[in-house]
Amino acid sequence: MFEKKINTESELLKGLKKGDHASFRKLFEKHSKPLFRFSISYLKSSEAAEDVVQEVFIKIWDKRKDIDTKKSFQSYIFTIALNSVRKHFNKQAEYNQLKHDIIVSFSKNQAAFDEQDDFEFYIRQLDNLIHQMPEKRKAIFIGKKLEGKTQKELAEEYRITTKTVEYHITEAMKFLKGEFEKHRLGGMVFFYLFVKG
Repeated sequence: MFEKKINTESELLKGLKKGDHASFRKLFEKHSKPLFRFSISYLKSSEAAEDVVQEVFIKIWDKRKDIDTKKSFQSYIFTIALNSVRKHFNKQAEYNQLKHDIIVSFSKNQAAFDEQDDFEFYIRQLDNLIHQMPEKRKAIFIGKKLEGKTQKELAEEYRITTKTVEYHITEAMKFLKGEFEKHRLGGMVFFYLFVKG
């Protein structure tokens, strides 16, 4: 019985190498749940774990001709998944650094601000405030200030003018400035945000 399973997987991999969609689907059905469990154990997010599984199988399909049917397919896909998880953490670290920079830019004394023990509170506060924005404004603000998209890219993505993109960014910044003033973070310095364009 065990031998048959090995042969079945081997046959599926041979089919995959030839571009057989049915073989690909069966491999997905067999391995997607363990990959999902593996990914969510690290990422603690169903959405992020699903993204990893999708990324793994897109890569499998794209590289199907290079798969070595004599080597462990499971080890191969879990290696891809682990690399994807690492990429996710690296991206999250970059994203958090940008949020850090935004908050620091609101502080008059940046050195003292960096030393505050409750900095995590301000990160959460920024997240909460961003999520209070109207949906389109929130998406445009995140795209511009946290993901580094250009005004032109955002205008094309949302089918609006660059002036409208600029309007949403300005209104988002006014909103954040006002809310951070309420929390008495000190003189609001928006130099960093505006210089980033």
